[in-house]
Parts: sequence; structure tokens; C-alpha cells
Amino acid sequence: MSYWLFKSEPETFSIDALIKKPKQTEHWDGVRNYQARNMLRDQIKVGDHVFFYHSNCQPPGIVGVVKIVRAGYPDPSAWNLESEYFDSKSTPENPRWFMVDVKFEKKFKDIISLDELKQNSSLKNMVVVRPGNRLSISPVTEKEWGVIMGMQK
Repeated sequence: MSYWLFKSEPETFSIDALIKKPKQTEHWDGVRNYQARNMLRDQIKVGDHVFFYHSNCQPPGIVGVVKIVRAGYPDPSAWNLESEYFDSKSTPENPRWFMVDVKFEKKFKDIISLDELKQNSSLKNMVVVRPGNRLSISPVTEKEWGVIMGMQK
């Protein structure tokens, strides 16, 4: 099993929106970064655990945990002319973009803010706390996972 952090703007898709979905499960679509795409396609597997991170809000931070219930598969929003994620170079025969399905596991009582993550010396090498990190998907080490799970109030 591996660990990950997925970022989403709460206005676009929040942990509360996931909770309201049938079976508390939804696809994680719209990723349009090649490095994140490669992780979705090649590395993220069923059973992996993911921190759900709210970004572009105040404060940004980890709000809960989800689990991967379907490994990477082509993201059909790339073929939808009306989608904001449309990509004319992606086709069903040669998909360029991938997504996974996630299932709600746990919502934290309080957000673990980015500032709190940065203040924890055990997390100084975590991808999300590095200056300039803009990836919507990043790996989390087992040690980082344990530290963060211990930070819950």
C-alpha cells in the first residue's frame, strides 16, 4: 500500500461533496499535469490511502482521508467538447489523461493546515510543504502519514 495527498479546491469538489455522493465514492477527474497523470496511471493502486487536501482557500490543509477503490483509467472529460477539461489531442483510442475512483474514509474534526504541516519538523521534506509545489497529487511517505494521523485533534 502507498500513501498520497490529493488537492482539490473546496468550491470545485470538497470532502463534504464526496460524503454526499452515492456510496460516498466518486471519480477524481480533471487532472491536467503530466507528472500527476503518470502517478494516476502508473502508481496509484486500489487500497492506497489518500489525504484529502483543500487548496486555494483559507486556510489550506488536510481535511480527511479517502481510499482508492478503482485504479487509473482514462478520463472521459478530455473527450467532452463541453467540458472545461476537454483536450483535442486525447482520444478514447489514445487517452492522454487518467483518473481514479476514491471512497470517503474519514473527515478530520479540524483541518490540519498547511502552516501546521510546515511547523512540524518531521514533515520538512514532505512534497506539499516545499516552496513552489503546485502538484495536485503528491506521494506521502509512511512516516509522514503516521505523523499527520497523529496530529488529529
